Amino acid sequence: MFKNYLKIAWRNLKTDRMFSVLNVLGLSIGLTIAILLFAFIAFELSFDQQYGKKDAIYRVLVNTKDEVFDNEVWCRAPAALAPALENDAPDVAQAARMLHHNFGKSAFVNVGNINFSESRFFWCDPELFSIFELETLAGDALTGLKQPNTVALSESTARKYFGSIEAIGKTIKVDDRYELEVTAVFKDFPSNSTLEGDLIGSFATTKFAKRPQWGNSSFETYLLLNKNASIVSAEKQLQQVLDKNVDAENQWFTFSLQPLEKIHLYSAGYAETNVTRIGDINEIRNLSILGLIILIIACVNYMNLMTARSQKRSKDVGINKTLGASVQNLIARFYAETGLITLLALVIGLIMAILLMPMFNMLTDSDIHLESLFRYEFLIGLFLFWAVTTLISGSYPAFYLASFSPKTILSQKLGKSGNGTIRKGLVVLQFASSVVLIIGVLVVYQQTQFMMDKNLGYSPENVVAIATGGIRNETNKQALLQEFSSLTTVSKVGLAQGFPGLDVSGRSLFRDENDEQGLGVQTNVSDASITEVLQLKILAGKPLPEVKQEGDTITDVVLNKKAIEYLGYSPEEAIGKRVNMMLGNSAYISGVVDDFNFESLHQPIGGYAFHNGKSEPKSYVLVRLNSAGLSTTMRELETIFQNVVPNSAFEYTFLDKKMEALYARERKAANIGLAFCLLAIFIACLGLFGLAAYTAEQRKKEIGVRKVLGASIFSITEMLSKDFLKLVLIALGIAFPIAFFIMRKWLEAFAYRIEIGWSVFLTAAMVSMAIALFTVSFQAIKAANANPIRSLRTE
Repeated sequence: MFKNYLKIAWRNLKTDRMFSVLNVLGLSIGLTIAILLFAFIAFELSFDQQYGKKDAIYRVLVNTKDEVFDNEVWCRAPAALAPALENDAPDVAQAARMLHHNFGKSAFVNVGNINFSESRFFWCDPELFSIFELETLAGDALTGLKQPNTVALSESTARKYFGSIEAIGKTIKVDDRYELEVTAVFKDFPSNSTLEGDLIGSFATTKFAKRPQWGNSSFETYLLLNKNASIVSAEKQLQQVLDKNVDAENQWFTFSLQPLEKIHLYSAGYAETNVTRIGDINEIRNLSILGLIILIIACVNYMNLMTARSQKRSKDVGINKTLGASVQNLIARFYAETGLITLLALVIGLIMAILLMPMFNMLTDSDIHLESLFRYEFLIGLFLFWAVTTLISGSYPAFYLASFSPKTILSQKLGKSGNGTIRKGLVVLQFASSVVLIIGVLVVYQQTQFMMDKNLGYSPENVVAIATGGIRNETNKQALLQEFSSLTTVSKVGLAQGFPGLDVSGRSLFRDENDEQGLGVQTNVSDASITEVLQLKILAGKPLPEVKQEGDTITDVVLNKKAIEYLGYSPEEAIGKRVNMMLGNSAYISGVVDDFNFESLHQPIGGYAFHNGKSEPKSYVLVRLNSAGLSTTMRELETIFQNVVPNSAFEYTFLDKKMEALYARERKAANIGLAFCLLAIFIACLGLFGLAAYTAEQRKKEIGVRKVLGASIFSITEMLSKDFLKLVLIALGIAFPIAFFIMRKWLEAFAYRIEIGWSVFLTAAMVSMAIALFTVSFQAIKAANANPIRSLRTE
């Protein structure tokens, strides 16, 4: 019996090829999107599942308690915590610290006569290899990294440096400072690992191992708990360790633990982290909903297209019922046809997903491998896709067509019914969903463009930051400044610890001795030219002095307007005032600059200070270039750098590109939204096309009569089209408030944001109406051009 159903289904597919193609096309696009989205979701959920002790591994979080740090949650803890826990916390089996080299700056590695720039260099305790059971390909990391001046290399890094993993006993030089012996080679971290690193140096090499402190939270700390330990008990022990080592009045933070399995998807709002592969559970939820919506839209299309053929299929149903077929037989037959179509669509969808995977990886900045689509878990998921899609898509056509009365069908009295309202409602739902996506894409694009165009208070264009971390000799830095300044294409150069868009040092600014809260301030060691290089607006006073005499103990400070307002001064009143911001007792305000956005526009402007103290090194040469001949100038800068500093790699960053990178998540969301929006609109158009075809078929005799009575093609097209435009208007009325609410909530994440204006809704309405009109007009014109004799000859 089932074999006969499949034969009948195949015959029907070949008989009406246009509708078959539309059915398969709509479902295959929906399934392609669903497969890609759920492959991405599966990849995100797979993070850190490869670690055997994952259920017992936790990361220490630092919860700040006052307004100085805006009650932020940090992922880095003090250096003194890990050794204290191993001694005083019974629930902690092992603890390991990770310090990003030079607090996140690149390491400049010299191997023989070849220079490298490495951004993934970490100083770690050897226990890290035990906690995560990292696979070692050569040497012994656990033993080797206990000694200072040792390093473990990833497999790919060892091959890059030495041509093979036979690197044990060889040495590398880092930042023209550390001579490190290679004691181990470990397997590269997979792309779905929270941990990452190409070089892992011995933590014992750093000064922080010798003098661990409780005040500097710069060390990502991982714990392995004992088998019977609970997170509640372990967190109590962390607090006891804190109480033992830090006086209550100095406890501006508390500790908590984050399970390893939660790190990737639940850390988007945390600060101070080494992790670059940060996911977002809200993104996963939104993509899940999006995938289901598009799949449902595709299923709705199938329903509409199948019921649009109801007039043609009705006599077939009537004859079968007259010959004794039961409703159950007909339902099974229609489900067999739906199952065959969805199976074809699933195969095509899988093929399209495979072909589009490289583009999808680029769009989402992920690394999903094709073999993940053929794992048994995913294949089971595909089977469930097919079963659910068949069940949903086939439900309405099967029960609707099988319910026809043979007497009504065969007496030519089958006409309009309440099911038309359901079909129209489904089309409204499709277009409302599409309009919400259109508005969402427009708002994301406008917000992204607003962030790109906003006046930041300084000029990042044509400013390049050249890293000097590999230069130990101050004379070489000054030589670089002189050589760079001599180029006619360079307008200004300067040395600085960092630049806007890059974390520098965090301190607290206090009004006086009674100020217990203070204001969090970013401090940047700079020279006098920093205000000219960045083109900051000076409100009062003057820049940092050009020359600082040997033995001068005064620290000159240039504060931004936000910091001055906190102190309660006007810019003019602040000049010459002593400032208490953890720079010693001889720090005085020499100048005030206007506020500028040194962080993402997600954050409001905070306090910022440039100073000429000696607390931190100046790690960058900032060069303002003339707009002409940038590529030539960059080659000249590189040549000068290599001549002055032959033992360091040339690494540079354009400030405007650095700021753009802060909004990579928004651009990714806009790209994904645009792609899926276009596909959702296309699928919705297929549904509208099906309803238009159904309506034209239902009204073909009416159209024939009107043509005989002299109606023009335009008037008939107008008559058929206006009903569908009414549906689009209803869809707009439903979509507008939903889209406004959703996008207003999304915009609340930005301190600086656009207002959702009427132009967004007008654009969405015009696009929707134009698409609907084009789709319906095709079928309407076809119906209007039909020969009236053929439609009236049965009367």
